[in-house]
Amino acid sequence: MARQDGDKLSEKPATPAVREYNLERRTTQFAKDAITFAKGIRRNVVITPLVRQFVRSATSIGANYCEADDAVSRREFHCKIAICKKEARETKYWIQLLVTADSSLRDPAKTLWREAKELHLIFTTIARRTKT
Repeated sequence: MARQDGDKLSEKPATPAVREYNLERRTTQFAKDAITFAKGIRRNVVITPLVRQFVRSATSIGANYCEADDAVSRREFHCKIAICKKEARETKYWIQLLVTADSSLRDPAKTLWREAKELHLIFTTIARRTKT
């Protein structure tokens, strides 16, 4: 069942058959989907800077996860995972602003927002479990 939470996009949990548990692949796919979404947005003076910020944060999640995966210490791992968490949350923020700037983006943005939320929750859990 979809839910409306203030300015947040409606959210439905992903079905178990669709979920990807390999975080490297999942974050890479999310970045690719974000790029495809961004390429389809018509630009104007308001939208252009929002799209840039959105693409930066959405692609940063996977890049930081790769760095966390190659961390040489528990502390470095935790730091990189914390960045993944922050970037996922920031990505949700930019999606909300993009939808505010252009309401026609609401439906295509829902899937991205849901995935950003799931990634944020995943990285929040990992960060809590790996505190130094």
